[in-house]
Amino acid sequence: MEKTMKIEGMMCGHCEARVKKTLEALEGVSAAEVSHESGTAIVTLSADVSNETLKQAVEAQDYTVVSID
Repeated sequence: MEKTMKIEGMMCGHCEARVKKTLEALEGVSAAEVSHESGTAIVTLSADVSNETLKQAVEAQDYTVVSID
């Protein structure tokens, strides 16, 4: 299963790496493809992870989650 997150506040590759590391550290997340240019993170899940869990993890790193599809 995949979820696409729209994230504001990522400005560079360092921001991408921080969000990627944060998401991939969550149990149930097998991979995350993050792009600061498009402001998205495509999260591949190996188990069910709630949108709220994903949002809280990213927002704890001082980025704003606009939507999760």
